[in-house]
Amino acid sequence: MTRFPLEEFSHLDTPFYYYDLGLLERTLTEVKRTSRDDRFFVHYAIKANANPVILRRIQGAGLGIDAVSGGEISVAIEAGFRPNKIVFAGVGKTDREIRYALEKEIGGFNVESLAELEVIDSIAKEMRKTAVVFLRVNPDLDAHTHEYITTGLAENKFGISMGMIESVLQRSQELNNISVRGLHFHIGSQITETEPFVLLCDRINNLQSSLEEKGFTFASINVGGGLGVDYADPDRHPIPDFEAYFKTFRNHLHLRPGQELHFELGRSIVAQCGSLISRVLYVKEGETKRFVILDAGMTELIRPALYNAHHKIENISDPRGELHHYDVVGPICESSDTFGKGELLPYVRRNDFVAIRSAGAYGEVMASLYNCRPLPSSFFSEQ
Repeated sequence: MTRFPLEEFSHLDTPFYYYDLGLLERTLTEVKRTSRDDRFFVHYAIKANANPVILRRIQGAGLGIDAVSGGEISVAIEAGFRPNKIVFAGVGKTDREIRYALEKEIGGFNVESLAELEVIDSIAKEMRKTAVVFLRVNPDLDAHTHEYITTGLAENKFGISMGMIESVLQRSQELNNISVRGLHFHIGSQITETEPFVLLCDRINNLQSSLEEKGFTFASINVGGGLGVDYADPDRHPIPDFEAYFKTFRNHLHLRPGQELHFELGRSIVAQCGSLISRVLYVKEGETKRFVILDAGMTELIRPALYNAHHKIENISDPRGELHHYDVVGPICESSDTFGKGELLPYVRRNDFVAIRSAGAYGEVMASLYNCRPLPSSFFSEQ
């Protein structure tokens, strides 16, 4: 259970991000324990959280990096990650980013289209280099998650369709500065059931067998990430079920002898160790509702406004007080700047500290300067 050091918070300007580094370490230990297999390689999806303190802990645990921009590659290298353990994904890599990645000799590119493959080949030729690539396949699977974070349907912008992958592979054989090392898949984020991953394994098994019949073999398969977390009860499930996640792929994915299996986990590693800490500015009494107005808003945590996502909200100044219903909102001049409606919280007063939980992923890293507000700071504790 996360404990909040209120005596230390009283000297800090709010809002800020609080990180439980002890929980992060326990999570990383569980990732390493459950993925212990000579064939398995875990990359951290840096888009979830790029705080340097967090990155140094993850690098120390031996994970690689899944990056989606040249900036993320640069930040990862600065944090100590070896370039050959970095993979570069994303549908819109710029020429400058591709050159930078080739200069740094990263582990490879997750390529999302034939057009991108040909551009990488052209740039690699100019630089007299060979680009290692993994072709991202869109498996057309419904991961049963929010429409904005599903990535494996035919209607999504990501990846190469199943029907086109053979022709792209044939074209890759004509490109002298490309080395296709494997296939890459990613079906979405915040997946809390095993069924979508089982279906993904079946789709990969069938595709790989079909392509082998045509002479195409692969040293590596990358299944992306997507494992979800418990936003409703983070103290009950502070660490996701990595055991079941990795076991699903062990049991259902038919790897070939010597074939590597790569994972790209982000949210499941960092979400539960982070909380957004805010002070109550006002308790506003309406005709039918009470509003708790915080000094944190969508500029610090955009997920509720962007996805209609819900995070557990706690009054950590008075966790055992009499319960009342509140709409918890921020100060931004947007109606969507709302963290929760009808929240049942212990009686709230001005200057109480409120914690918005499970905010370690897609929280601080997505903060903005909208309304000319400063970016939030961060505070760390070794629990």
